[in-house]
Amino acid sequence: MRGYARGTVAMAGRERLICAATALEEGGAGVRFDVERLGRRVPAFAVRYDGVVHGYLNQCAHVPVELDWAEGMFFDLSGLYLICATHGATYLPETGRCVRGPCNGGGLKKLAVFERDGSVFISEQESLHGG
Repeated sequence: MRGYARGTVAMAGRERLICAATALEEGGAGVRFDVERLGRRVPAFAVRYDGVVHGYLNQCAHVPVELDWAEGMFFDLSGLYLICATHGATYLPETGRCVRGPCNGGGLKKLAVFERDGSVFISEQESLHGG
């Protein structure tokens, strides 16, 4: 799969390093990575919006295709919404709720990501059970 964070490290409590915090631009480029779901690796991404890091499975709520229109580019041109490059479904970056397009009120599957000490992590334990 293309563009995933390399060299991730397992952390205590099933935390895994995704990237340096500086890799996520406010309303701009995000970072792709993968998570394990039902025994297989699934694409995911992290973005920064309103100063907060958010993570989701990289899968449109309308049809299960990846959202980014170029590698790591999940936001629309305004930097205010996440958008599916295939169908134009538009999502709120802070919740993943679909606000426009063919996703009929659906939403992205949120992952438990957080920022600490200049790095972004995923809590795999919570992400396995959530979303």
